[in-house]
Amino acid sequence: MLYLCVVVIAVQCNSTNLHIQIQSKSQQKKKQKKRREEEELIPHFLIVPDFLCGFILIRRKPTFSLLLSMPMTSVFRESCHGALHGCYRLFPCLADPARRSALGLKVALVMLHLIYVGILFIFDDDLIEKARQEPWYIVLYLLLFVATLVQYFATACSSPGYVLDAMRGLNDKNAAFAKASIPSKQPASSKNGSLIITVDESRSGKTSSGSNITSWTKIVLDMYPPGTSVRTLTCSYCNVEQPPRAKHCHDCDKCVLQFDHHCVWLGTCIGQGNHCRFWWYICEETTLCLWTGILYIAYLKANITRAWWKDAIMIILLVTLSIASIFLLLLLLFHSYLILTNQTTYELVRRRRIPYLRGIPERVYPFSKGACRNLYEFCCVRSSLYNLERLPTPIELEEKSRPYTCLDFLTCRCC
Repeated sequence: MLYLCVVVIAVQCNSTNLHIQIQSKSQQKKKQKKRREEEELIPHFLIVPDFLCGFILIRRKPTFSLLLSMPMTSVFRESCHGALHGCYRLFPCLADPARRSALGLKVALVMLHLIYVGILFIFDDDLIEKARQEPWYIVLYLLLFVATLVQYFATACSSPGYVLDAMRGLNDKNAAFAKASIPSKQPASSKNGSLIITVDESRSGKTSSGSNITSWTKIVLDMYPPGTSVRTLTCSYCNVEQPPRAKHCHDCDKCVLQFDHHCVWLGTCIGQGNHCRFWWYICEETTLCLWTGILYIAYLKANITRAWWKDAIMIILLVTLSIASIFLLLLLLFHSYLILTNQTTYELVRRRRIPYLRGIPERVYPFSKGACRNLYEFCCVRSSLYNLERLPTPIELEEKSRPYTCLDFLTCRCC
C-alpha cells in the first residue's frame, strides 16, 4: 500500500513538471513571435535628434523596448558638455564660476538700463515730440545714459590697488635703480604722513639690489608704531605684510590697499585705486535714475487716462525705479561722508575689530586731514595706486580728539 502511494505521488509530480515546461515553452514562443513582429517594424538604423549637434545615427538594438530604454539623457548630457567646452575655449572667462556670475550681473544691469529707457521712448510720444523741438534736452539725457554705462564698465575693469601689485612695483623700481646704479633720493615719507613706495636706501642701510620682501617689510614697519611685530602684520592667506588700512578680500583672494568693500554688481573690490571712480559712477547712476523718474512721472500725468496696460507697466517700473533711486541716493551720501572724513566702509563697520583702531574714540577720524584736503587728495592726488598712509602718532590723535571751538572754525581747522 505504501509503495502504491509513493508511485502515485511521483506520477503527479512528473505530470506537473511536464505541464510547467509546456507552458514555459509556449510563453517563449509567444515572446519570440512578438520580437520578430517588432523587428520587422524597426529599421536597421534609427536617427535620433540631438538638440545641440543636429542628428546622430544609432544602430538599432534587438528589441524596440531596449532601444527605447537607451539612456537618452546621457547622450544629451555629453553633447551639452561638448558645447560648453567649446564655449570655454572661445571665452576663457566663462570657465570660472565667479567671473561667469559677475558677467551675468553685468549683462542684467545693462538690460535693466535698456528696458527702463527703451520703454520710456516707446510709450511716450510727447517725449519724441519734445526731442524734435528741444533736441538738446534728449541729447543731454542720452549722453548721461551712455556716460553712466561707460563709467560702470570703467570701474568694473579697474584695479582696486592690490598689495601684490604694490610690492611688484617696488621690486621693479629697485631693479631699475640697481641697473642704473643710482641710489634713490626720494624721501620715504612726507609731512602729512603719506608714503610713496620708494625708500631711501642710503638711510635704511640696504642696497637697492636687495629683495623686495625686505624693502617692503621695512616700509610697512615704518608705518606702524615702534615695536610692532611683523608676524601680526602678515596676511595668513597671501603671506604678505599688510600696510595700514589694507585687508584681504576672500572674493578676489588678494589683499587690497584701503579696502572699502567688495561690490557684487561690479564684480571687483573697491579700494584705493578705484574708489574715486566708484563714487563718480554712483553719482551718475543716481542722477540718471532721478531724471528717468521725472520723465516717468511726466508721462503718467499727461497720459493717465489712455491705455490702462501702459499705465500699469509704467507705474510698476516707476515704483522699482523710486526704490533704486532712494538706495543710490543714500549710498552716494554715505560714501560722500566717508570721503570727507577719510574713512572706508570696512573701517566704519568693523572699527572695534581692527587692532590699530580699537582704542581710538568713535568720533575721532585718525586718517583725516581736514574735509578740504581729504576731498582734494581723493579726487586729485590718488592718481598713483600705491600712496600709503602711516598710522598717526599719539600726539596727532590727541590733537584730532580735541573738541572744536569758535576759533577753530575761524581758522578752518575742519578743512
